[in-house]
Amino acid sequence: MKDSIVDFGLFDPEKLLFDRAHIEQYNAHRYEMSLLDGIVFEDIANVRAVAVHIAQPDAFWVRGHFPNFAVMPGVLICEAAAQLCCYIAARAQLFDNIIVGLGAIEEVRFRAPVRPGDHMVVMLEKTRFRHNIMVSGRFQCFVNQQLTAEGAVKGVAMGKSD
Repeated sequence: MKDSIVDFGLFDPEKLLFDRAHIEQYNAHRYEMSLLDGIVFEDIANVRAVAVHIAQPDAFWVRGHFPNFAVMPGVLICEAAAQLCCYIAARAQLFDNIIVGLGAIEEVRFRAPVRPGDHMVVMLEKTRFRHNIMVSGRFQCFVNQQLTAEGAVKGVAMGKSD
């Protein structure tokens, strides 16, 4: 396996630095679409972070994706990475009071399923940015330190937030 974006020795995935309420100060996502349960590591200077998502057994996707073998949809795994990108970009002040939306996902590979009850660790580091225009980052997702997904996301400015 390639090296992780953040060494697992630098954080405890069970110990939140910041909870969902804190994340929602920076991200516009709410209700079912708020996919980050907490931040367990952040490095503002290098614009990288680690978040956790707990795949709840009663999540909206469990019943239908797939019956009798629930697997978290890949699009939601990518969305969790995109939300982490938005969060750390806001914390690093790469955008000024702007809502950032998903502009692209690239080179995504799914390596193992994320199932109900799993604690998915999402890592992201900035690779490029243009102030108030876009931010790109590479991401990795893990369950029990096993790589489940990796790729790149791009966040683009959608407009001023209220």
